[in-house]
Amino acid sequence: MSANQIDKNLKQDVDERSAVDQEKRKFLIATSAVGAAGAAVVAVPFVASMTPSERAKAAGAPVEVDVSKIAPGEMMVSEYRGQPLWVIHRTDEQIAKLSNHNAQLTDPDLEVPQQPEYCKNKERAINPKYAVMLGTCTHLGCSPAQDFLTTADWDGGFICACHGSKFDLAGRVFKGSPAPTNLVIPKHQYLTETTLLVGEDKESA
Repeated sequence: MSANQIDKNLKQDVDERSAVDQEKRKFLIATSAVGAAGAAVVAVPFVASMTPSERAKAAGAPVEVDVSKIAPGEMMVSEYRGQPLWVIHRTDEQIAKLSNHNAQLTDPDLEVPQQPEYCKNKERAINPKYAVMLGTCTHLGCSPAQDFLTTADWDGGFICACHGSKFDLAGRVFKGSPAPTNLVIPKHQYLTETTLLVGEDKESA
């Protein structure tokens, strides 16, 4: 084989390799582009999955309550930070009876700070009609049951079935109960006359 033929063969081989390399390069570029696009598509649901769920919002974020839906003498149970949230629409009679049993209460003067300063009153509320409290017994964390039927020695309230702690309709604990303190009143405010925001007040807004 002549030197001229050898040079021609070498040149052809180089050209073929160059063509193969070009095809590989095009394939890799195309694959990378598709991969990047795919990554972008995958990222959308992943980011969306990181946004708080409704339950997460209820567990940590402020909760709005439409108190206009609560009839007098009834209560609404919602959720706030993983705990039952009670909103009770007290009648005028129920409010009046809150003063009848002060001598039977463990902390009638609210010396233990289980409520914001603006709820340090006999109703433990901003609006006397609406009691807002966490329905978690301060003994061992059970949720007391409502007992709004009044008797000669009971003005209505809550009784914990776990160990018998009793609370009135302002969440104040009765003497002799295992629960050491009143039920917790979370910070809250009224956005309108009928819209309550629990978990945020004017001081923290």
